[in-house]
Amino acid sequence: MHVIPAQAGISWQGCAALAAGVVRRVGVPRGGGGRGLMLAALFDNIALMIIATGALVGIAASLVGTFLVLRGNSLLTDAISHSIVFGIVAVWLLTHQQAGPVQIIGAALTGLLTVFLSELLVNTRRMADDAAIGLVFPVLFSIGVLLLNLYARDVHIDQHTVLLGEIGFVWLDTVQIGPYAVPRSLLSMGALTLVNLAFVTAFYKELKLATFDRVLAQALGFMPGLLFYALLALTSGTAVAAFDAVGAILFIAFAIVPPSAAYLLTDRLSHMLVIAAGIAVASSAAGYGLAVAWDVSIGGMMAVMTGVFLLAAFLFGPRHGLIARALRHRGRRSANACRTLVVHLYHHEGEPRQAEESVTAALGEHLRWTTAQARQAVAGSLERGWIEREGELLRLTPRGRAAAHEILEPWRQDVVDTSAA
Repeated sequence: MHVIPAQAGISWQGCAALAAGVVRRVGVPRGGGGRGLMLAALFDNIALMIIATGALVGIAASLVGTFLVLRGNSLLTDAISHSIVFGIVAVWLLTHQQAGPVQIIGAALTGLLTVFLSELLVNTRRMADDAAIGLVFPVLFSIGVLLLNLYARDVHIDQHTVLLGEIGFVWLDTVQIGPYAVPRSLLSMGALTLVNLAFVTAFYKELKLATFDRVLAQALGFMPGLLFYALLALTSGTAVAAFDAVGAILFIAFAIVPPSAAYLLTDRLSHMLVIAAGIAVASSAAGYGLAVAWDVSIGGMMAVMTGVFLLAAFLFGPRHGLIARALRHRGRRSANACRTLVVHLYHHEGEPRQAEESVTAALGEHLRWTTAQARQAVAGSLERGWIEREGELLRLTPRGRAAAHEILEPWRQDVVDTSAA
């Protein structure tokens, strides 16, 4: 695992000071003209590279995280992100390779091992899913850390950096592609993003069915178990690719929080995937800007921004938001109060004491309403056209009388509808 030596959580000023002390000599691309100069300027733009890397991590993580959130397996993201430290160390002990496809494959296998061992414990019917996961991943993570300290002390695999990462240094580790020095993390995360997008696009219907109705998917021969393990393998590979850039903690935030926020904003899976990716990109850009302004950790602020978007969705979501739910609850209470009022007026309609009972002042005594509640019910019924005023007297309109009939005798409405049909 190749990791830039850095203190996790470095501030923007520290990153800028390091950038000022590093001289980067980038030659003018031959034959590229203005386009070559533009591309070179883009790859030399430290802020853009940091934001783009964070955005790619967010998109790749949210693509697989959306299905884990919908399945109720969000904790697996945390488990895999920690337990694959064991895979990273094991692969190095076997191959002495610190980076590359072999590390990704080893981490993916470790992620699958985590799920396999968790399912073995669950199948004993002695513990729940979350308890089994909580037992397995600390064990694998601990073994990985022990192996790291026993056999790989002189190898540059820092478990502290693996967990927390430092996205502010992605521009230092580059790969020369022709005349351009491209950040290694940008390439790896771009490739994983394309792989995850291709997988979700190719198996969208199967993933959708397996997520919401596993039994039906199995009956139709879609092999939901195999799809689930493939999804977890991609999650593990994405986590490894994200370690150099952002570390495990920010990867977990990107994999869980944007899909959760999107879930509060829409009920359609396709929209949820797009919204989650958009929130991840916005969190990356906003987190970087605020980190620069406040001189705080870039990765930490990106994670905080995902929480801000989740809070905004929780409060202002059009259907599942707290405010929308409160408004719907208030609307239902108002509608129920209006229905209660028309039933009350209907019962006293034509009675000798109608002039005493069908007035606003009498509603508090009969219906146990406060004066404010009575006035609100009367105002709401007037707006609906259910009642009308004659001085202080409240009378039902034909529309209000029909509403009272529908409430008190709904079966008659069914009979009328049937005969009309």
